[in-house]
Amino acid sequence: MKKILSLFSGAGGIDIGFRSNSFETHAAIDNWDIACETLKKNKITKNIICSDIKDINFKKFIGKVDIIVGGPPCPPYSKSRFYIKRKKRALEDKDSYTLIYFCKALKQIKPKVFFFENVHGFCFKPHKPALHFFEKECKKAGYNLSYKVINCADYGVPQVRHRFICVGVLKRFGKFDFPKITHFKKKKKKWINCKLAIGDLDKNLPEDKNKLAGSKHKHLLKRIPPGDNYLFFTKERGHPRPKFKWRSRYWSFLLKLSPKEPSWTIQASFSNNMGPFHWKNRFLRINEIKRIQTFPDNYKLVGDFKDQWRLVGNAVPPLLAKVISRQIKKQFF
Repeated sequence: MKKILSLFSGAGGIDIGFRSNSFETHAAIDNWDIACETLKKNKITKNIICSDIKDINFKKFIGKVDIIVGGPPCPPYSKSRFYIKRKKRALEDKDSYTLIYFCKALKQIKPKVFFFENVHGFCFKPHKPALHFFEKECKKAGYNLSYKVINCADYGVPQVRHRFICVGVLKRFGKFDFPKITHFKKKKKKWINCKLAIGDLDKNLPEDKNKLAGSKHKHLLKRIPPGDNYLFFTKERGHPRPKFKWRSRYWSFLLKLSPKEPSWTIQASFSNNMGPFHWKNRFLRINEIKRIQTFPDNYKLVGDFKDQWRLVGNAVPPLLAKVISRQIKKQFF
């Protein structure tokens, strides 16, 4: 059985996907105790290392793993950095060292293949120095790179989630070819919609009156059609009594799911007024975002509600990892 070294493991989404294609996690590394406890609870591997990546001795994994997988923390490359001016972006951000250490692991361990994931902002023009650094370091380590921005909905994930995916292969073994798209927005096999994904989970549970979806705008959320957001209440959309200026808020502000479409991206931070919200004007529940992210229903999460939301929102959808790892296995193992 081929073995992976899982970096920035989080909730274990990548590990679940690779395990479904008979890859075994040799070791999983994360610096968040909640993530490490979740990995232990689900028996991802017996070798769970709760430590910052910069404190890891990668040399002890030489010859023991066939693949390195991971997604370094994404805030330095996220869209939010276009709005949060006080924070630096890409390689200028203090957390960019995680990208540097991912490359260090490749150079020291030299696995046959690696799988790298990040937000699609990783390849935005203002972040290009990070992408160029990554390309240069990987090529120096001897890898052919194949990368693209993938919409997870195109591979059966019930979520429009665009992510930068890179698969590197040692040059003597060739180059990775991405799998063909299997699901489509308007033709052939359709994207998986929210009703199919989570419709059976909807129950008329009592609403928490102290924490209503939409916060002080909860009365507006109820008037927004499924699949729409705060832009419904703008002059540009023809509303007779506009409440907001055009593009004055984050896209996810008062964003409501449509049962007929995939979910919008599940983000790592839970918010009272940032969606996506259920089409019944309530917060999504943890079992629902697990489904949207394609985690097994019986997958156990530790921590409080916000911890669990962060675990799921930060994860690579296991189904996407399954699709990619199947292709990796087919081509190189």
